[in-house]
Amino acid sequence: MYIPVKGKLVISQIMATTWVFFSIYVAQPWIRDLANTFSLAAAWLIVAGIALIPGWANAFLVAGLTLDHRPRFDLDRSLPPVTILIAAYNEEKCIGETLASIFEQHYSGEMEVIVIDDGSVDSTASVAREAFVCCAGDENCRHKILSMPANSGKSNALNRGLKEAAHDIIITIDADTYLYPESLARLVINLVEGPGNTAAIAGTVLVRNSRESLLARLQEWDYFLGISVVKRIQSLYQGTLVAQGAFSTYRKEAILEAGGWSNRVGEDIVLTWAFLERGYRVGYAENAFAFTNVPETYAQFFRQRRRWARGLIEAFKCHPRVLVRPRLVSPFVLFNFLFPYLDLVFLTVFVPGILAAVFFQYYAVVGLMTLLLLPLMLMVNIIMFYNQRRIFRRHGLRVRKNLMGAVFYMLTFQLIMAPASFLGYMSEFLNLKRSWGRR
Repeated sequence: MYIPVKGKLVISQIMATTWVFFSIYVAQPWIRDLANTFSLAAAWLIVAGIALIPGWANAFLVAGLTLDHRPRFDLDRSLPPVTILIAAYNEEKCIGETLASIFEQHYSGEMEVIVIDDGSVDSTASVAREAFVCCAGDENCRHKILSMPANSGKSNALNRGLKEAAHDIIITIDADTYLYPESLARLVINLVEGPGNTAAIAGTVLVRNSRESLLARLQEWDYFLGISVVKRIQSLYQGTLVAQGAFSTYRKEAILEAGGWSNRVGEDIVLTWAFLERGYRVGYAENAFAFTNVPETYAQFFRQRRRWARGLIEAFKCHPRVLVRPRLVSPFVLFNFLFPYLDLVFLTVFVPGILAAVFFQYYAVVGLMTLLLLPLMLMVNIIMFYNQRRIFRRHGLRVRKNLMGAVFYMLTFQLIMAPASFLGYMSEFLNLKRSWGRR
């Protein structure tokens, strides 16, 4: 039975709200115990941050996954010309493989590849030139290397490349990202076959180096279950909140209308929200796969997630009307607005509550009600896993065995990410010096 998008939103909201009211009913003893220790207002703030709001979000995601049915586009068709922008800074170790994966796409339309060497002090430009040799003489493949006089940041490099772009469809790919076969075509088809107001499509970015460390194994599940599923459900409601620079496609006119990439640590989310503020749609291609290298040490991971969190606050500061303008994706915007509060409660209440329960047998904060959240979390992750695995199998991919990473992901990922995220929020609130935190 066909259900319009607004109908799906209503159903998802009803399911999520029902879960919240059920949780409130069950949590009354917990709230009373907390009120005896703190105050009634503090008790409600704690329970909301630990259980009610995350529970609403999980129920909303499950409902969206149940209702989402993605269109399938025919790849056997002519494709429009595209310009691919790759901003590179000291990427000699990986840019050759990235370019090779692009040239192996067999994209049927004309393809212009522009590498912007952002002041590299290694052999990035030389490696790129060597990679370009393989498509010499190919009339459908034009390429060039632009050299920035000094390292000026990803946004400036992309804007320089945009000025040189010959085509109306722009694709950005990170210099350490490897494209799965036919992903370029699937990404572009989602843009050209989407509604007329579609400004951008985010591709599906997954982890390439998950065997290098336990932390990389955790991130494999974060990209596979967390990031990809959230983007997919946001797309269902016409507004994926981040068309990430690692692998996304845009309409050039929409980028120019938004003023290009701004000089921010979260240049991709700020640009995406500029599209949403102007009434554009931002979609997601769940079958356009790219594999990227993620941080392998906690220091690298900390810098990256701090940068991402700061970029979120930059987006709110640059485009506050996204928060108040009603849209189908507004529930996700509101949930993102609550991230600093949720991380604050997690770090200052939930984590100390766990320590109090383990070492001092004090269960007011973390007790039976909190344990009841674990089955819900497990159920949500199982639903997301089987949904994502079905997409993988349809396109010849398989989920690698990573049980240890899955267990640690569910039990510890929030703990290792929240400090970096909260520091990122505070850095932007306090207007501290920006740091891009390169890996």
